[in-house]
Amino acid sequence: MASVTLENVSKIYNSREGAVHAVDDVSLEVHEEEFVVLVGPSGCGKSTTLRMIAGLEQVSAGVIRIEGRDMAGVAPNDRDIAMVFQDNALYPHMTVFQNMAFGLKMRRVPKSEIEKKIRGVADMLGLAHLLRRKPAALSGGECRRVAVGRAIVRNPKVFLFDEPLSNLDANLRLQMRTEIKSLQQKLRATMVYVTHDQEEAMTLGQTLVIMNEGRIQQQGAPLDVYRFPANRFVAEFIGTPTINILNGQLKRDGQETAFENEHVRFVFPTELDQRLRAHDHRAVSIGVRPEHLTLYSKVGPIDETVAHSNIFAEVACRVQVVEPLGDCALVHLVGPGESMFVSRISSTDNFRIDEEVRLRIDLAHIHVFAGDDAGMRLH
Repeated sequence: MASVTLENVSKIYNSREGAVHAVDDVSLEVHEEEFVVLVGPSGCGKSTTLRMIAGLEQVSAGVIRIEGRDMAGVAPNDRDIAMVFQDNALYPHMTVFQNMAFGLKMRRVPKSEIEKKIRGVADMLGLAHLLRRKPAALSGGECRRVAVGRAIVRNPKVFLFDEPLSNLDANLRLQMRTEIKSLQQKLRATMVYVTHDQEEAMTLGQTLVIMNEGRIQQQGAPLDVYRFPANRFVAEFIGTPTINILNGQLKRDGQETAFENEHVRFVFPTELDQRLRAHDHRAVSIGVRPEHLTLYSKVGPIDETVAHSNIFAEVACRVQVVEPLGDCALVHLVGPGESMFVSRISSTDNFRIDEEVRLRIDLAHIHVFAGDDAGMRLH
């Protein structure tokens, strides 16, 4: 297997409106045997990046290396990569065996070797009993396994996946997700995988690369990205349901730093206070994940001792919607000034629509971002 290196790679399309930077100065290192997932919203540049690695798109600027070799001017067929697309792209008139063998035949691999490779991969993917069938006689998941198998038999240096599960139903996506992750571990393969589904990205990737507007916003291990988002975009994109956001400003009051807006005020814990002292009077956004919000039935006024304890903050809210999910429930709330929150609670807790509740924020798990367009993390 091989490493993949991108150094200051850009892709620029010229249009009537001017130059469009689909990919803008992207640098990335994919190590041997690493499973890297490019994730982001539609139009963020992730598929274009993958296509440039494959040689299907020309690089406007920068360098792409596979196993240390500069890919400038190297045709896709000569890059020793295999790509699996959204569309399985199987030949309908060919059997499973013939579809998997096609690329090997084009490379003039001996018949006996083709047979051996396909039998081995078919056994691995549970396709051995389907080799004589044509695509029309296969299920969606079986077709997807054939497309993956066709890539595996080539024994490429790098596997590239462009949203391969996007056309499958929910149960099949989950099954194929497990199979692809297991496959990567068995093959110890270098894989670059593109998806817009952040849950898919979190469960599959050893390394996540979050992209937006052609640029890398953050890269790292999935849990690190979730726990320490580099900016507000990453915080809102990664995580289901999305992170709760409060807008306001920081104010230094004596020896304490507080967050406040028209409706909410709380003092930061000591450790966080020390990191935020330099940002007095700065506009900020506070982020808190749904699992770090606790609900209590409202009995009397907000407890000011708790609200200013530097450990928790409390907000009076009204239950708008309850979504039971089996093991848990999502409660959508309306807070002061029509601010909206979502809390993840135990399925054993019962809250009614329009019920008045206390929303307790765990200040040990809040995220503080600059209030400008970049929204960079401040701590």
